[in-house]
Parts: sequence; structure tokens; C-alpha cells
Amino acid sequence: MGMRRSDLLLLAVAVVWGSSYLAAQTLVLVGGVLAVLSLRFLVSAAALAPAMARRRPSRPELRVGALLGLTQASVLVLETYGVSLTSATNAGVLISLTILLTPALEGAAHRRWLPGRFFVAAAIAVAGVTLLVAGPGLRAPTTGDALMLAAAAVRAAHVTLSGRLTTGRQYDTVTLTWLQTAVGAILFTAVAAPALPAAVRAFGPGHWLGVLYLALGCSVFAFLVQLWAIRRTSAARASLLLGTEPVWAVLIGVGVAGEHLSAAAVAGIALVLAGTYYGQRVESAHREPVPV
Repeated sequence: MGMRRSDLLLLAVAVVWGSSYLAAQTLVLVGGVLAVLSLRFLVSAAALAPAMARRRPSRPELRVGALLGLTQASVLVLETYGVSLTSATNAGVLISLTILLTPALEGAAHRRWLPGRFFVAAAIAVAGVTLLVAGPGLRAPTTGDALMLAAAAVRAAHVTLSGRLTTGRQYDTVTLTWLQTAVGAILFTAVAAPALPAAVRAFGPGHWLGVLYLALGCSVFAFLVQLWAIRRTSAARASLLLGTEPVWAVLIGVGVAGEHLSAAAVAGIALVLAGTYYGQRVESAHREPVPV
């Protein structure tokens, strides 16, 4: 039951992240990348602050939370600038490599490898993402591609570290999540300080609702669930489930923005879901569930 609940919550995170693109694009056009990231993390840290009133982070929690905050912030910076310097197709394919990189890193860290069938399932999911975002097709490599590849590697490291450093330890998930948001708030605000006043003045009520959604849904909820679930399943399984994010982004684009699905996109969605389902079954048969 614990595994099933974790799976559903991770899928919910993928849906939330997939739904964030429309809001993020609008906000970035008005306020700029760094200002939006700063406000997102400031609101996230403030939202979790009341929960920290009776919590006192231990030194190990401070170290782990700071490290995870640095890796999480790095992923967002690399992704944001990478997407702006390459095509959506290249970006989608490269970031989906996290699905393959995470089980490889986790296997190396634990010196216990998942069966080859899991990597086949992950490759099927990556192939599905490729079809899903195919659009005009892949373009020649650019600096943006290098940034997206780095983002995939750092995201895989972040997910792997989240499990490696916290599983089996008496760390508080809320405390670690708050530390991640606090680190992001400090870093992004320090860099974006000159642009923040202009962004705040430019935002209207609709923009602030978007900031709240990114902060409360895509950060507080998503970070809490991701860490909670990884401590109860595995980084590889979590990465596979979170890798369905492009599917939800496309489906939400169809439902909200009136976009149309091509035959290639439908085939891509089918492959992503098939690869994810098969990978879950392989992972479940290979690992004993961690008690909740």
C-alpha cells in the first residue's frame, strides 16, 4: 500500500509540474527568469515557515538540506536557461534522459543494479518523450543542449542524493524541504535583487496567482512529496514516474490552450505510459518495499 500511495503522489507531482509551463512562461515574459525564481522560493520558504516554529534542524539536517537546496536550485537554473537557448524538442529529449541516468547513478551508489529490463522500460519512455515533443524535429547541438544535458545529470544526482542521504535516517521531511526552499530563496534573491522591484511592480493579480501556484504547488507540495516518496520507494522508481511530466504538459496544453495532438504525440504518450508501467513492475519485483 505504501508503494501504491507513493506512486500516486509522484504522479500528482508530475501533473503539477506539467501544468506549470503555461504559468511560468507568462511570468518570465513579464518579470524575468531570476526574479520569478526568487519570488517562487521566497513564497515557498514563507509558506513553510509556520511549520518550522517548533522544529529545530539538527546539524546533519542542515548539511543535507543545504546540499539538496543547491542541487535543486542548479537544476532550475540550468533548465531555464537551457530551454531559452535550444529547441523545445531538444530540451524535452535531453531532460528526459534523467529517467536513464537516475537508475544508473543509484545503482552505482548502492552497488546493486536494477535488471536490464528496467533500462529497456526507461528507454521506451525516453523514446515516447522524443515522439511527444518531436514537432519540427531535432536541431543541431547548441549551448542550450549542453545546459539541458547538465540539468538532466544534476536532476538525476539530486533525486539519487535525496534517497541516499535520507533513507533510514531520522530526518524530518518538512525540515529538509524548508531548508531546500530557504537555500533557493537566498541564492535567487541575491542574484535577482536588482530586477525584483521592477518585477513586483509589473505583476498584476493574475501574475501573483501564478507565483502562488509555482510556489505552493510546484515547490512546497512537489518537494515535500518527492522527498517523502523517495524515502519509501527508490530514486529510480521516482524518476520514472516523474518522467511522465511531458505527457501531462501536453494534455493540459490540449485542454487549456486548445492545442492539437498529432499522431506522433499520441504514439509518444502511449510509449511513455507503457514504459513507465513496465518499469514499475520490474522495479517492484526487484526491490522489497521500504516500510512506511
